[in-house]
Amino acid sequence: MQGNPAVLAALDALLANELAARDQYFIHSRMLSEWGLHRVAARIAHEMEDETAHADALIRRILMLGGTPRMRPAELNVGADVPGIFRNDLAVELAVVDDLREVIALCEGERDYVTRGLLLPMLEDTEQDHAHWLEQQLRLIDLVGLPNYLQSQMG
Repeated sequence: MQGNPAVLAALDALLANELAARDQYFIHSRMLSEWGLHRVAARIAHEMEDETAHADALIRRILMLGGTPRMRPAELNVGADVPGIFRNDLAVELAVVDDLREVIALCEGERDYVTRGLLLPMLEDTEQDHAHWLEQQLRLIDLVGLPNYLQSQMG
């Protein structure tokens, strides 16, 4: 099946962001684990798995529509400390939310409702789970202080 070229290009751009999010979560989870922050490391590793699933769905859709995924992640922004990790990961998630909304609108305009349907759960997951959780963590750091937050994540 040959997909709309604009939709294919937009899906490839989304894929670049999902791959970057996956890779950024990957390095961050390993950094947090190395620092002994096992609870938050596990959560970030879970986010990496979610991003991998998003990338997989996009790859499959691009291939089904007759495209070839470029498989080049967008630029990574690796944090140097826990707040920096959260801020950088949140920035990626918010960019993905904006991109997903644009591509969903494009799909509606092109009457590609199957691709739109594939993207809606990704938007919900990105907005209501990933971004929201990162915002909560930054808020917790502000409320209880970084040392107390870090101690709570050693579990």
